Amino acid sequence: MSRLLITGFGPFPTVPDNPSARLARRVAASPHLRRLLGHAPDCLVLETRYGALDTQLAPALARRPRAVLMIGVAARRSRVCVETRAVNRVSRLFPDVSGAVGRFLAFEPDGPAQRWSGAAAQVRVALQRAGLDAAASRDAGRYLCNASYYRVLATGCPAVFVHIPMPPRTRRPKAGGGRRPKAGGGRRPALDRWTEALIEAARVLALRGRAQP
Repeated sequence: MSRLLITGFGPFPTVPDNPSARLARRVAASPHLRRLLGHAPDCLVLETRYGALDTQLAPALARRPRAVLMIGVAARRSRVCVETRAVNRVSRLFPDVSGAVGRFLAFEPDGPAQRWSGAAAQVRVALQRAGLDAAASRDAGRYLCNASYYRVLATGCPAVFVHIPMPPRTRRPKAGGGRRPKAGGGRRPALDRWTEALIEAARVLALRGRAQP
């Protein structure tokens, strides 16, 4: 199958431990996905700064991946969301990890107002088939998630951005008391469930990339 790029993000001011980086690495390192693709996907954890679009993302795109699965965190959301588009707008209210804000209100003054993902619906179905209550979203924000998605969609390769909520914290049993959970009992950790579902999404994207001329 074609080369697949998986991206996540490092920390930023309101999220000092970004779960999207861990999730991207877990999906890319999956032996199951390696067997399905015939190779290990490329993994890129972007620094959450606007300069990273040129210093990290642009070189990765220059290698011409045939498909891109992007993962970011949306701390205020309660569901996994598949972003259907990116817009040519940036907020100047939210600084990146270096303290910088977007220099202009548009990433590309002559670029289209929005770019749509032709693979978003198929990826959402794949996530739902894998057991996630994934929703479609038309708002990837006005921050680095949207900025990087807008840049990737310009390549024309199948690409999808998936926003995850913050994983719920696992409560530890109280010392000396409280019941300990039974082995295998309770719900599986969110990152485990998301990893398995995103492996299926990655497979779907890779197949789509291989089929594209």
